[in-house]
Amino acid sequence: VQLQASGGGLVQAGGSLRLSCAASGRTFNRGNTGWFRQTPGKEREFVAAIGSGGYTYYADSVKGRFTISKDGAKNTVYLRMNSLKPEDTAVYFCAADGYGSNLSSYDYWGQGTQVTVSS
Repeated sequence: VQLQASGGGLVQAGGSLRLSCAASGRTFNRGNTGWFRQTPGKEREFVAAIGSGGYTYYADSVKGRFTISKDGAKNTVYLRMNSLKPEDTAVYFCAADGYGSNLSSYDYWGQGTQVTVSS
């Protein structure tokens, strides 16, 4: 499976972005597909995940602001990010075939897309 993350960019605080994670080679039908983020000097942290049946999980820090969804026909998982804050600034990675927030359980990773939120 190859994952291609896109949609990052520069946005003002309070703004919105939608990240996309497109899979090639297979569908998102095993385990969870998740989004994680990382800033320099910090460990990669869980953001959100969606199961093959559509169940969703969110980190407390993004609950109510971010929405994860998937389009099976396009083999793509999305992360809609609203009410962005400067502390959301990070490189965002998508990952597949894992379980919930357990980073080490994910087998496949995309290349990351930079999200920068200005104050």
